[in-house]
Amino acid sequence: MTIVQALTAFTLAATLLTLTPGLDTALVLRTAAVEGPRRAALAGIGIVLGCLAWGAAAAVGLGALLAASTIAFTLLKWTGAAYLVWMGIGLILKPRSAFDLEAPSAAPASSLAWMRRGLLTNLLNPKVGVFYVSFLPQFLPTGVSPGPFMFGLAAIHAVLGIAWFAALIAATQPLARVLKRAAVVRWLDRLTGGVFLAFGVRLALERR
Repeated sequence: MTIVQALTAFTLAATLLTLTPGLDTALVLRTAAVEGPRRAALAGIGIVLGCLAWGAAAAVGLGALLAASTIAFTLLKWTGAAYLVWMGIGLILKPRSAFDLEAPSAAPASSLAWMRRGLLTNLLNPKVGVFYVSFLPQFLPTGVSPGPFMFGLAAIHAVLGIAWFAALIAATQPLARVLKRAAVVRWLDRLTGGVFLAFGVRLALERR
C-alpha cells in the first residue's frame, strides 16, 4: 500500500466513522441548540483536541500500554463512566431554561467549560485510545515512520471532525429561535443527559 493509497483509504474510513452518530455528535448538537454556535464550536474543539491527544499517545506507544494493561484500562474506564453518568444525571435532573441562557452567570469564562467537557469526553474514554491503537496501524504503508504517520492520520480525523461539527452547528442556526424556547431547552437537556447516561453505563459494562 502506497502513502497515497493509505491516506485515501483512511480518509474514507474516518469519514464514515465521523458521520456515525455518537456521544460527540450529541454533545455538539445540544450545545449548538441551547448554548449557541460559539460554545458548540468550543465543545467541538475540545473533542478534536482529545482525538489528537489519543493520536499522539498511540504514536508514542502509550495507547499500546493502555491496550495491554488491564489495570490502566479499568481505571480509566470507570473514571470516564463516572464522569459521563455525573454529567447525564445533572442534565436530566437540572435542565436549563431559556432564562438561564441569558443570566449573568453565563459569562464568557463559562464558555470554556464546554471545551473542557468536549476534551474530557474523549480523554476519559479508554475505548478511543484502544481504537486508535488497533485502527491506525492498519493504514501504515511500508517504509514510513510509524509514529509521525499515525499522528498525521489522527490529524486527518481531527480535520474531518471539525468539518462535521461545523456542519452540525450551521444546521441548527435556522431553528435557533425555536430551539431556545424554555420547554425545548429542557427537553434537549434531558435528552442529551439520557445519551450521556447511556454511554456512561455502556462504558462501565464494556469488557476488554
